[in-house]
Amino acid sequence: MNITCCRTELWHYAQAYIVLAGISEGGKNMSFLNVKVMNLAVLLCLCVACFGRNENLQERLFLSSLGLSSRPKPAAQFPVPSLLWKIFKGTKTPEFSVQDNDPCTVSEFGVRGNIVRFVQDQGRTLSVSSGPCPSCVEKLLFFNVSVLETAEQLTFAQLEIRFKQDFYPLSARAGGQAVYSMSLWKVLKATLKGVSPEMSRKLLLSQSVRLTPGSITLSLTDVVKAWRKPGRNYGLVLALRPDDDAAAAHPSQNAMFPEFHASFPEFRASLVVVSLNPLQCRSRRRRSALYLPVTPSNVCKPRRLYIDFKDVGWQDWIIAPQGYMANYCHGECPFPLSESLNGTNHAILQTLVHSLDTVGTPQPCCVPIKLSPISMLYYDNNDNVVLRHYEDMIVDECGCR
Repeated sequence: MNITCCRTELWHYAQAYIVLAGISEGGKNMSFLNVKVMNLAVLLCLCVACFGRNENLQERLFLSSLGLSSRPKPAAQFPVPSLLWKIFKGTKTPEFSVQDNDPCTVSEFGVRGNIVRFVQDQGRTLSVSSGPCPSCVEKLLFFNVSVLETAEQLTFAQLEIRFKQDFYPLSARAGGQAVYSMSLWKVLKATLKGVSPEMSRKLLLSQSVRLTPGSITLSLTDVVKAWRKPGRNYGLVLALRPDDDAAAAHPSQNAMFPEFHASFPEFRASLVVVSLNPLQCRSRRRRSALYLPVTPSNVCKPRRLYIDFKDVGWQDWIIAPQGYMANYCHGECPFPLSESLNGTNHAILQTLVHSLDTVGTPQPCCVPIKLSPISMLYYDNNDNVVLRHYEDMIVDECGCR
C-alpha cells in the first residue's frame, strides 16, 4: 500500500468524524454518541500525527546510516564522473561476485574502501589575467572533508583537474603546444593582511603540463588525512602560467594565434576520496542475482518486494539504482519444522510446545537470516556525488526463529 495514500485517507476520516461530531454537538444536549464520535476523531488525529512521526523517524535513521543529516536537496546536480559509473556498474556484473571475495575493495585504486566520494571544490579565484601574464590563473581550492564520518578510515585521496572543453580546439589551432607550468601549494594557515601569501604556503608540486582532453590527477592521501584534524584544512592554491621554454621554442605560433595566448585555461577541480567504514563492511561474498519462485505457499519463505525510490520521494537525490528488489519474509513456521525452514534448536522446541499449547505459546517468527548488500550512487548534503556499499539491503533467505 502507498504510505502517502494511507496517511491521507486517515486524515480524511478524521476530518469527517470531526464534522459529524460538530453537527451532533449543535443540538441542545450532547449525547453519549457525540462523546464517542469526538473521542474517535481525536484518536484518529493522534494516529495520523504518530504515523507521520514514525515515518520521519524511520527516514532519519536510514539517512543517518548513510552519513546524511537530512534528506539531500541538490542545488545543482553535477554530472556523475565516468569513473564512478564504471565502479558502480562493475559491482553489478556477475563476474564481480565470482572473482572478488571482498566487496569492500576499490580495485580501480587498489585500496580498501566501501565509500567513494567526489568532493566538489568550494574555493575561489585569487587572480587571473593580470598585467604581464594575461594567460595566468591562480585559484584557491577548498574541499570540505568534514563530510567523512568519524568511523571512516581514509585510504585514498586524489586531486583531479579537468580543463574546460572549449579550450582544446584553440590549443590545437596553435599547434598543440598548450604547455603550462603548474604549481600546487598547501596553505598552512590563514594569511594576515599585509603579509606575503607565500609565507603561509608549502610547495607540493611544480611541473609542466600539456592541456589535452582528459584530466590531470595528483595523489593527496597524506594531505587529506592531515585535513581531518580540527583547524588544519586551509585548502590548496593552484597556479597555472604558460611555460616560458615552450613559448620561446615556437615564437611564430605566439604571433599567429594571439587569442590563444591572451586567454587563460578554465578548469574544474574535484577531490576523489575513498574511505572504509568497518561498521558497514563485513567483507563477505556478494550474492549473484536471486530469482524467487512465485508459487503460492503459506510457509515461511522470501517474498518479492520491489522498492521504487520515487514512491518515497527520494528520486531527486538517489542517482542509481532507481529501485531494487528488496524482498521480505512472510509465512508460518508449522510443526514439525523441516530443514528448508532453517529453524534453530530453540525454534524447533518452540514449535513443539506450540503444538501442545497453541494459546500460551506462539509460533516462531519468520525472519531474514541472510541478507546481501547493494551499491548506491547519490548526492549528499553538500552536493557531492557519493558511491556507497550498503549492507543488509536485500533478503536472500528466511528462517524460523
